[in-house]
Amino acid sequence: MRKLHHFRLSHALALCFICYFLGIQSVLPATEKEILLQFKGNVTNDPYNSLRTWAFSGNPCQDFSGVFCNSAGFVDKIVLWNTSLDGVLTPALSGLKSLRVITLFGNLFKGNIPKEYGDIQTLWKINLSSNALSGSIPEFIGDLPNIRLLDLSRNGFTGEIPSALFKNCYKTKFISLSHNTLSGSVPESLAKCSNLEGFDFSFNNLSGGIPLKLCDIPRLDYVSVRSNALSGSVQQVLLACQSLKVLDLGSNVFTGSAPFGVLGSINLTRFNVSDNGFTGKIPDITTCSDRLEILDASDNGLDGEVPVSITNCKSLKFLNLGFNRLSGTIPTELAELERLVVIQLGNNSISGTIPKELASIQLLQVLGLHNLSLVGQIPTDISNCIFLRELDLSGNSLDGEIPNTFYKMTNLEILDLHQNHLNGTIPPTLGNLSRLDILDLSQNLLSGPIPSSLGNLTNLTHLNLSSNNLSGTIPTAIQHYGSSAFSDNPFLCGAPLDKSCLAKGATVKQKKNHVLSVSAIVAIVAAALILTGVCLVSIMNIVAHRRKKDDEAMVVESTPLASTDSNVIIGKLVLFSKSLPSKYEDWESGTKALLDKECMIGGGSIGTVYKTTFEGGVSIAVKKLETLGRIRNQDEFEQEIGRLGNLQHPNLVAFQGYYWSSTMQLILSEFVPNGNLYDNLHGLHYPGTSTGGGNSELDWSRRFKIALGTARALAYLHHDCRPPILHLNIKSTNILLDENYNGKLSDYGLGKLLPILDNYGLTKFHTAVGYVAPELAQSLRLSEKCDVYSFGIILLELVTGRKPVESPRANEVVVLCEYVRLLLESGSASDCFDRNLRGIVENELIQVMKLGLICTSEVPSRRPSMAEVVQVLESIRNGSES
Repeated sequence: MRKLHHFRLSHALALCFICYFLGIQSVLPATEKEILLQFKGNVTNDPYNSLRTWAFSGNPCQDFSGVFCNSAGFVDKIVLWNTSLDGVLTPALSGLKSLRVITLFGNLFKGNIPKEYGDIQTLWKINLSSNALSGSIPEFIGDLPNIRLLDLSRNGFTGEIPSALFKNCYKTKFISLSHNTLSGSVPESLAKCSNLEGFDFSFNNLSGGIPLKLCDIPRLDYVSVRSNALSGSVQQVLLACQSLKVLDLGSNVFTGSAPFGVLGSINLTRFNVSDNGFTGKIPDITTCSDRLEILDASDNGLDGEVPVSITNCKSLKFLNLGFNRLSGTIPTELAELERLVVIQLGNNSISGTIPKELASIQLLQVLGLHNLSLVGQIPTDISNCIFLRELDLSGNSLDGEIPNTFYKMTNLEILDLHQNHLNGTIPPTLGNLSRLDILDLSQNLLSGPIPSSLGNLTNLTHLNLSSNNLSGTIPTAIQHYGSSAFSDNPFLCGAPLDKSCLAKGATVKQKKNHVLSVSAIVAIVAAALILTGVCLVSIMNIVAHRRKKDDEAMVVESTPLASTDSNVIIGKLVLFSKSLPSKYEDWESGTKALLDKECMIGGGSIGTVYKTTFEGGVSIAVKKLETLGRIRNQDEFEQEIGRLGNLQHPNLVAFQGYYWSSTMQLILSEFVPNGNLYDNLHGLHYPGTSTGGGNSELDWSRRFKIALGTARALAYLHHDCRPPILHLNIKSTNILLDENYNGKLSDYGLGKLLPILDNYGLTKFHTAVGYVAPELAQSLRLSEKCDVYSFGIILLELVTGRKPVESPRANEVVVLCEYVRLLLESGSASDCFDRNLRGIVENELIQVMKLGLICTSEVPSRRPSMAEVVQVLESIRNGSES
């Protein structure tokens, strides 16, 4: 039977080929099945066996994976993405006369697009991105009358963009030719695409200017020509583009005035004119889109001052004006942009002091004020920016001491203060910055001993304390950074410097400094105790604050929580939980905690989280939203959150209500006391551990329980909810631990509240770095398999105790799943295990680790469902108990 099957298949293919070659299709036309089998015959490598169901005995409409048919039974779509198919495209597909969609991105097809595809008049979507196609872009595509989407990005196409490509593009909505090697100019004929909504020609070698009539396209909202060699003036050309959402002109050679007038476009979200030759002043921004999140005009020749009117861009999250010729001072009004995550003003001629008002930007993660002409002291208030990841104040004339309150910024990864006039000692509390990767205090006037607490910085890859007046012995734990890290300190001695500490003067000086160091530590501890006492008194005062005399029950109307000056009722509060206080005055006193930074307990992709405590000891978590993502109005918000209030699962953080007003949106959920999994695995706040690297209470039994509970929660969301609920932001900070160390998944079902993700957003702002599935990062394809991938990283994190992405040394990045896979293949699985877990039964760890690797397969179809993951985990546990 097998021989007969192969004979029929080879006979049919041979017959089709002969007929096609002789041009006698009309005598013996190939069936659609035979055409598809010719496509398979041109595939030379199918590493994942993606075409295994394409058999002569099968029905293409029912059995061929990736093939879809219309109601008449004719092939309508071919969708095979990220399958690594190798070979060439067969011309025979031109025989599929009803074909509308060809989606083959993420494969290895070579050659060019067969000219015969010009006969498929029904085509409306061609996506061949991320292949190995080459040659010139075929002009015949311009003859297809129904094309809506054309994506040929990330290939090897060369030559010019043919003008004829846009000959018949009246229905085309989006075109991407990015990441090729195209040259020549952007054809003026592009303006004929009257229904075009966006195009991406970035990362090519294009030259010339922007088409003069580009803005005649009324719906154009996405323009990206980043990283080309385009030139000329663009201000007048782009001023008429009033529908733009994204404008990316970065890394070209444009000159003249930058098109800042576009900032007034009401839908604009991203404006990037960086790395060009734009000159002149930044004009007053009288009107700015209330959706603008990214403004990047760095690396140009802009002069004048930073205009205060930039504060009209109320939704701004990313501001980069670095590497220009800007002067004046840093406007204190920048503090009004409370959503700012990144401020980069470095490499300008800005002078004055650092405004302490910047400390009020609660969500700030990056503050780059390097190579300016700043003077004065570093404001201690900067320590209030507890989410700060990078603080670069290098290359200024700052003086005074390093604030000893920097320890509050526990998320800090880069602290660069080199080349200033800072004096005093190095605060020992810097050793509490557990996530610090780079610490550069060189070229200052610092004195005293080097605190031994710097040896606690286990994530540190770069340390430079050179060119100061430091004294005493270099602590053993940091000697491995080499002599260059400590050079040009006349009073330092010992390894790795070639200077002995036996000299009498060195010994006496070391003892004296030691006394001073202890005094400093005592002072810091005392200050901390006083601060803690003040905080406790403040919280008690808030909890016991005034009560109203009336005894009205809690209704859906509430006070405007965003305001402290008004008691006007303008908001809507809805409660899902009967355990919450039902009286108005309880909420008035409890929600005032939102105005107290000391009650802030976290932040993430969509907002800031506070702990709110009512009289009687009831506590909840309140997420103050910073983005509404794709949600447009109150009804949509209430519909989204309302359906989540009905979900019940022991491993989900329960939603307990919400608040809506025109200026503030809150989500109320249960408060989970033991923090998140990330801090328990990687934090340095847990005593009694040999390395100080995590919570010693988190043994393997508890870790396995967390993994199983989280898997059950995801399986519930994927398989028991209708419609299924995707998480799309799974990470260890979103797994909370209750008093019994049960895992409870938070932030589920909030996909519509996430910022509208794109490649830029993922790389710049998406907080789940290391957890994001490749298909989500590359092309924003959403499915439950994205959650499976992220959960696989969680499993590897639990077994290894490592972070998803680490940088153990300078210029080195270790990706967890790649690290584990490499060690497992080399037979060194036990080297992956968290050292706190060694000595227990390793077989269970290996099984969980292998499951994590299966979940993180590059191809989504090879990942299990969450229901299957639960079954595997339960079988692993049952097997170990038997």
